[in-house]
Order: sequence, then C-alpha cells, then structure tokens
Amino acid sequence: MKQFIILVAILPLMMIFVMQFGLSQLNNHRTAMMQEHVYAAKEAARQDGFFTAENCKKLKSKLSKEFGISPDEIEIITDGQVKYRRNYFDERELINYEVRVPIKKIMAGEKILGISPDKNRGYYKISGTVASELLEPGS
Repeated sequence: MKQFIILVAILPLMMIFVMQFGLSQLNNHRTAMMQEHVYAAKEAARQDGFFTAENCKKLKSKLSKEFGISPDEIEIITDGQVKYRRNYFDERELINYEVRVPIKKIMAGEKILGISPDKNRGYYKISGTVASELLEPGS
C-alpha cells in the first residue's frame, strides 16, 4: 500500500518530463517552420526592394496557421521604403527586418510547477538584413 501511495504521488511529476519533451518538439518544429517562412519572405523582399504589404500579409497568414494564433499577434518591423541595388556596396541598399511571434506555452505542467501563464510565454524573434536586388531606375 505504501508503494502505491508513493507511485500515485510521483507519477504526475514524472509525466511532466514526457509532456515537456513533446512540447519542446512542437516548439522546435514551429520555430524551424518560422525560419523557413521568414527566409522565403526575405528573398521575395530582396527581389521587390522592400517588404511589400502583400508579402507581410502572406507571412503573417503562414505564421498564424503554424503557431495557431491570430495574425494581429505577429509583429513585422521593416524599413517600409524601397531600396535599390547599386554598382558598388552602399548601406542604403540594405533591407532591415524583424519578425516576432509569441510562444504561449514554454513549459509543460505549469500549474503543477506553480508557473503563472504570464511567465510561461515568450517571443521568438528573427531579425536581419538583406541586400536589395532591385535595380535602380535608369541604370
């Protein structure tokens, strides 16, 4: 009987490890897919000279499906102006971007561990710079 009581007490704690492994795998898959989607959007922006509204909308749509969140929760910060490629390197041809997506659950079993939902969340951020490939008009 004593062993049964110990098993009942320890089993929920041991299940947290199994649940955490699954949650970590899910979060890793989502962040890997985010990297792929941001890479594709970055390459489209390189060809267009900037992140177009359509490009940002498409990226938000893909990420919202992947993470199961509203597109309004995703932040995409860009220059917003067209950059042109020049015949020589110039900082003015660089397109800066930052994409932030909330991750709503980092730890499994947060109630058992006493972690509040506000502290069990975070953001996954990808930021970078890419050179524009759009040729300057008249060149």
